[in-house]
Amino acid sequence: MTDAYIFDAVRSPRGKGRKDGSLHEVTAARLSADMLNAIRERNGLEGHAVEDVIWGNATQVMEQGGCLARTAVLASDLDERIPGLSINRFCASGMEAVNLAANQVRAGAGDGYIAGGVEMMGRVAMGSDGAAIAVDPSIAMKTYFVPQGISADIIATEFGFSRDDADAFAVESQRRAAEAWGDKRFARSIIGIRDQNGLSILDQDEHMRPGTDMQSLGSLKPSFKEMGEVMPGFDAVAKLKYPHLEAINHIHHAGNSSGIVDGAAGVLVGSKEFGEKWGLTPRARIRADRQDRHRPDDHADRPGARHRKGAARQRHGDFGYRPVRGERGVFRRRPALHAGLRRRSWTRQRQRRGHRDGPSAGRHRGDHHRHAAGRAGAHRQGHRACHALRRLRHGCRHHHRTRVRGDC
Repeated sequence: MTDAYIFDAVRSPRGKGRKDGSLHEVTAARLSADMLNAIRERNGLEGHAVEDVIWGNATQVMEQGGCLARTAVLASDLDERIPGLSINRFCASGMEAVNLAANQVRAGAGDGYIAGGVEMMGRVAMGSDGAAIAVDPSIAMKTYFVPQGISADIIATEFGFSRDDADAFAVESQRRAAEAWGDKRFARSIIGIRDQNGLSILDQDEHMRPGTDMQSLGSLKPSFKEMGEVMPGFDAVAKLKYPHLEAINHIHHAGNSSGIVDGAAGVLVGSKEFGEKWGLTPRARIRADRQDRHRPDDHADRPGARHRKGAARQRHGDFGYRPVRGERGVFRRRPALHAGLRRRSWTRQRQRRGHRDGPSAGRHRGDHHRHAAGRAGAHRQGHRACHALRRLRHGCRHHHRTRVRGDC
């Protein structure tokens, strides 16, 4: 099987996803074309250099509809003969585009691909595509559908996260983002956006709030409390599925939730021969990707057998293989630092002991070697992340093992 390599990766600065955001006047096609042009120019690509452009976006409607990938190719300086494929795996769309490109290379279908994604949340609002999973009663009732914000509050309630836990993590995230920009860690990948007159529109992430502290976050109201408890009353729907939860603890608000932003990113993926042809040096090798499935109403964040298999394949020092959910019913990868947020509940303690007791003990004893390999990969990183967060909470911020790599 042919190895797939990453030769380049670019992204736009993240603009505020609202009418006064710096990127609000830029369309999704235009921003995508800027990323394609940047990859072409930085790597000296000419003619029909890549087999395909695979582009992800979650809300494929209006100006983000109609195979946006092909539209972006035509709007860019790439050869117009290059096709385009738009995909939608909700929040994991851009990452899945890269996975598809890598798998195409591995299978020998092509030597080089540009993959990535875009979302202009300030121009095409989340949910404006009228997804059946949310608006069709025959589906929503069957799956106990609740919005993502309610889902996050369910997870917080299930695993014992307090509002202070989430706020502390948000404060640290803002601090790290500001530190990374101050150290110019993104200088190699950020593509500044200019208007048609060549004037700079945005050259740095606009959504950061480095002055965020616990006091300012404490004054914010929970974002999903009213829709959960009053109208339309999603808490009652959640309790139908999780009757053991007496009440949903609504800890999330605008300050500790994912930001509404505008932005795009692209990755150049290819084989070793592709890199040699264009004189490119690989920056990374894509070792594996996995998809997992679970019940669409199950919010519990637990990796499946395929993720443990992926973790076992990795060597010590590889990027952490942690699942992150990209849609309702599908898990994707995530940075290992997230594992440090989990409280040491009796469930997690049993998992870290290798499931020596409990209903799964026999299964894991009978499959000890495979389970040990999984712990050697993903579980080790989760253990270190727990220690990192514990040191952070107790003020040991500058301990050398507290640093966790990755643009989270």
